[in-house]
Amino acid sequence: MRIRTSMIASGLVSILALAGCSTTSSSTNPETKVAAVRTETNQIFTDAYGAVTDAGYALPAIPINRVDKKFQRQIVDFDTKERPGTIIVNTRERFLYYILPNGKAVRYGIGVGKQGFAWSGEAYVAWKQEWPMWHPPKEMAVRRPDVAQYVEKGMQPGPHNPLGARAMYLFNEKGQDTLFRLHGTPEWASIGTAASSGCIRLMNQDVIDLYNRVRPGRATKVVVIQ
Repeated sequence: MRIRTSMIASGLVSILALAGCSTTSSSTNPETKVAAVRTETNQIFTDAYGAVTDAGYALPAIPINRVDKKFQRQIVDFDTKERPGTIIVNTRERFLYYILPNGKAVRYGIGVGKQGFAWSGEAYVAWKQEWPMWHPPKEMAVRRPDVAQYVEKGMQPGPHNPLGARAMYLFNEKGQDTLFRLHGTPEWASIGTAASSGCIRLMNQDVIDLYNRVRPGRATKVVVIQ
């Protein structure tokens, strides 16, 4: 079975209000056809979610048997005109695809923004960071006074940091920081749901795997489909 969808081909869009790691921007909306993904799975990495010590931080094992198998990291057939190394995020289906050669992709389960914080468009990975600090935007601090203390000084890296073990920072075509991130999360149960405040979250073991594949720069395009 093939699933057809479309993407917004220019700019990075955020809809409605202020997301937890985003700014508001606008773009035009020309439609172009994007990949059709087949249902065949070539390899699934169920055994990749054990406890990990990384840069001195202890990541606990994920009870992966409690995560729907479709959201576990796997290699799938994926037809697209995008070149290998491109990241395609399907927020509706809750999947992130890292495009491989020969019609394949690594598929990861993701958590996405709550309704009202959805976004779509194109960007690129400008830079990436291991064990990042988290600086919530001031608008989030208004909604959640408990995080106000981290707006200026930031939350220190660690297993409980909302950005998790890795973060990849998305910039628009003008070279401006969108404040959207691809990042890890300690909240593994949120994968497959619309639970975050705008950014795309992956299980920490998955974001480490994705991070190791991604090379920052304009060549690493990120396409986000609603």
